[in-house]
Amino acid sequence: MSDQQNVHTGGCQCGAVRFRVEGTLDEASVCHCRMCQKAFGNLFAPLTSVRKATLTWTRGERALFRSSSHVQRGFCRDCGTPLTYEAPDGMALAVGAFDHPERLTLTVQYGLEGKLACVDTLTQLPGSRTDEDAVALEFLANLKTYQHPDHDTETWPPEESA
Repeated sequence: MSDQQNVHTGGCQCGAVRFRVEGTLDEASVCHCRMCQKAFGNLFAPLTSVRKATLTWTRGERALFRSSSHVQRGFCRDCGTPLTYEAPDGMALAVGAFDHPERLTLTVQYGLEGKLACVDTLTQLPGSRTDEDAVALEFLANLKTYQHPDHDTETWPPEESA
């Protein structure tokens, strides 16, 4: 793996919190437990351990919520993006918060007692690309995004031009 592949960046949706990870990210997982479902507001929580890497917060600070006697979870106070799972054995980052989540490979599932049956059939659902949906194209034509781009920026939010 090249040095560039061992450097990962990411952050929250609004850009108030950013991070950089240098090193190996090889323990990416999905957790189906009810606590992770609630923390992510989703069917499951995809996370990757940073125990074998160096994590640096490059912009802003994550807010913390103690979700149990052993775990706290980090998130962006401004936009609510889930960022971390922090336990006595180390920290994990939300896979979706990375600028290039496709570079991470999920290798194991936890909390199967909470797994929702619909997860097993997701690939069987009909689907389409956004640019294949005529209604979506009309909607997107006038859309102005306030989401931070998937790369580091010198400043954020950008200066509004006059």
